[in-house]
Amino acid sequence: MKQIIQSFKTGETILEDVPRPLIRKGHVLIRTHRSLVSLGTEKMLVEFGRSSLIEKARQQPDRVKQVLDKIKSDGLIPTLEAVFTRLGEPLPLGYCNAGEVVEVGEGIADLKPGDRVASNGPHAEIVCVPRNLVTKIPDKVSYEEAAFTVIGSIGLQGIRLVNPTLGETVVVSGLGLIGLITCELLLANGCNVIGFDFDAQKVALAQDKGVHAFNLADGTDPVKTVAGLTEGIGADAVIITASTKSDELISQAAQMSRKRGRIVLVGVIGLDIKRADFYEKELSFQVSCSYGPGRYDEEYEKRGVDYPLSFVRWTENRNFQTILQAIAKGQLDVKRLITEAVDLSEYQKIYNNIGDSRSIASILQYPENSDWSTSVKIGQSTSDTKSKSGTGTIAIVGAGNFTKMTLLPALGKIKADIRHIVSASGVSGTHLAQKHAIAQSTTRYEDVLSDSAVQSVIITTQHNLHASQTVQALQAGKHVFVEKPLVLIEEELQQVIAEKEKSTLSVMVGFNRRFAPLSQKAKKLLGNTSEPVNIVITVNAGFIPANHWTQNMAIGGGRIIGEGCHFIDLVQFFAGSEIREVFASALGTSPSQNTDNTSITLKCLNGSQGVVNYFANGNKSYSKERIEIYSQGRVLILDNFRKLEGYGFKGFSSASGKQDKGHAAQFEQYIRFLKEGGTQPIGFQEIVNSTQATFAALKSLQSGEKQIIL
Repeated sequence: MKQIIQSFKTGETILEDVPRPLIRKGHVLIRTHRSLVSLGTEKMLVEFGRSSLIEKARQQPDRVKQVLDKIKSDGLIPTLEAVFTRLGEPLPLGYCNAGEVVEVGEGIADLKPGDRVASNGPHAEIVCVPRNLVTKIPDKVSYEEAAFTVIGSIGLQGIRLVNPTLGETVVVSGLGLIGLITCELLLANGCNVIGFDFDAQKVALAQDKGVHAFNLADGTDPVKTVAGLTEGIGADAVIITASTKSDELISQAAQMSRKRGRIVLVGVIGLDIKRADFYEKELSFQVSCSYGPGRYDEEYEKRGVDYPLSFVRWTENRNFQTILQAIAKGQLDVKRLITEAVDLSEYQKIYNNIGDSRSIASILQYPENSDWSTSVKIGQSTSDTKSKSGTGTIAIVGAGNFTKMTLLPALGKIKADIRHIVSASGVSGTHLAQKHAIAQSTTRYEDVLSDSAVQSVIITTQHNLHASQTVQALQAGKHVFVEKPLVLIEEELQQVIAEKEKSTLSVMVGFNRRFAPLSQKAKKLLGNTSEPVNIVITVNAGFIPANHWTQNMAIGGGRIIGEGCHFIDLVQFFAGSEIREVFASALGTSPSQNTDNTSITLKCLNGSQGVVNYFANGNKSYSKERIEIYSQGRVLILDNFRKLEGYGFKGFSSASGKQDKGHAAQFEQYIRFLKEGGTQPIGFQEIVNSTQATFAALKSLQSGEKQIIL
């Protein structure tokens, strides 16, 4: 299918061939008929992409600080590699979509194939959208009109925050598409509306609907104009829908407001607020969040958990419905705002001149027949002419940050033969396939499992999918490499073990740190002695918000299962012995199950012991990972996988270099194992033991007692 994407690195806008998305639980699969180009938002994205690296940095000072912090902890070269990889990622454009339902996911009973719907889907022939971001289109409303649903809801949400009453005077500053829709909705609400813009065409459109609209290019003073129209009282409310870096608009809004007036920001402006402007009038100021309550709430948007109507009357979806009803009743006339309608194949008529466009609204028209393929061929794999056995041919399942930033660069260094990459939307997978010469991009995992040329799958999806995808791969006769963790719960572990025991296939987990050059050097310095060692690992993990998917126990498993397993495995590696006893304690008087401030004490079968301190309340400028090993009057200190210091070792005091956490060496050994056979790089029993120890740590946190691994 075709989809419009944009490069943040170059600003280029491309109509890309990507595999269609698959239907998912709680989602709706839609064939697009029309979509609306949001000229304001998309112009900003395109212009940002076309700007130089220095200009990008100036526009994002907070990101620059993050980069500087990362340089301090990880080094210059890894940081620059990460920055340029991020800039090269494709961005799907568009969020105003109207089309026809072709399939509904599990749990959806109120929509069916054939229903006409509006959604916040991107500019693509086929989109997969969560249920709460989809609403039915009334019979009287065309697809062209319905394409205004989402952008109309942005204006509506600003009005809801202003909460105007009949007869109040409301100023709309900025008469672009959202501003014009806002004006018309305010008029329908019985308000006196004053509008300002620098574009004569937009001013005229507003005037045609009864707005007191003025062209600021003529030298009109907006503050004096409002004072004159309100007999010196001032506006009851001001809604700012303009986009400018200037602080002038917020100052003007304050000056034109009456005492205790309300100001709501819908657009993007400079916000250097003068206290005196707001203090003397006791003005209220609020920033509107997109299309309403539920925006950016994963429980609402992605998992379909609605807010009760009696407590949250107007959610995103109910705002969508309101806009469509207003169009159906003739209270909102959006057809007059359509400046141009072009076929999807001619999209560049809009985007080539988007920076200078005088259009109000541009509509994309989609072909009647769409490509329903779940796979797009990018190139040719070296395995195309080989049999399955011993080729080292792999498929990657998941195209997230780990795959982009770490996995593919590591596999590229060893020229691994990658036949497929699987991604949920198809966009990121296709981009990575093109960049790394991967034969096919697909959205269907079954395409990989049925391909006899694939010897192994590498799974990098969200953690809750690891167990089921591992079992499926084993059942299909594939070796499996799973980026940590292997599973989230004990029952899943038993399922994987049971399936693994039915075959000679391997299951490996990405405990890469034991393969790091300095970890290997430390292991060699310790020697093959049977003497127990003390190991202290301190992880300055950094803060992650509670609403991040990794913190959700059902999806990410929390940070101890999701990442702490790395360091539990490292204790086992340096000790040279399996873990038998686990005790964990967390920060605070009532720590939650997904706490990320924990100390875990581990006792191994050979008497070695380790402590993993996993903390999220430290400072980013300090090393992220520090390992201390005490053995036979000697001490090793491994700092952030960049420097190893030894005390008491004959002929060794220190070694250092570029930060290397072992990914390249890990995959080099894994691909060699696939091609040549032998013993897998990490024994399966070691993987099981590390996983059991991670579960034991959570049980210990809950019970307050030491846990024994049998």
